[in-house]
Amino acid sequence: MNREELYKLATEARKNSYSPFSGFRVGAALLTAEGRVYTGVNIENSSYGATICAERTAFVKAISEGERSFSAIAVSAGDEEAVPCGICRQFMYEFAPDIEIITCRDGALRRHTLEELLPEGFRLDEKGDLNG
Repeated sequence: MNREELYKLATEARKNSYSPFSGFRVGAALLTAEGRVYTGVNIENSSYGATICAERTAFVKAISEGERSFSAIAVSAGDEEAVPCGICRQFMYEFAPDIEIITCRDGALRRHTLEELLPEGFRLDEKGDLNG
C-alpha cells in the first residue's frame, strides 16, 4: 500500500471521530508489516484525561488482534497537519521505533520518522530494564 492510499484511509476514518469538545477531528490508518490496515479516530471524553488519540486507537485495535509489527501510520486532520502528540509518540515507540509517520501540510504528504519526532524514546525489556 502506498502513502497516498494509507492517508486516504486515515482521512476516511476521520468521519467517525468523537470530538464534541474540541471539534478537532483526527483519523489514523496503521499499516502492519504484513499489509493489514487498522484505522482509528480520536475519542474525546468529558473527563479530558480519558480522551484517546486516533493513533493510539489504531494501535490498540491492532495489538488487541495480535499484531506486533508495524511499518507506517498516516494521520489526517483535514486542512491542518496533525503530528502525533508526545504520548502517542512514546506509545508508538513501544511497538514500532522505526515506524514511518505520514501527515499532510498544504496538500502535500509529508514523511516523518519517529526518531525525528521522539529523539530520546525508550522501552523497557521484559525484566523492566531500560532498553533504548
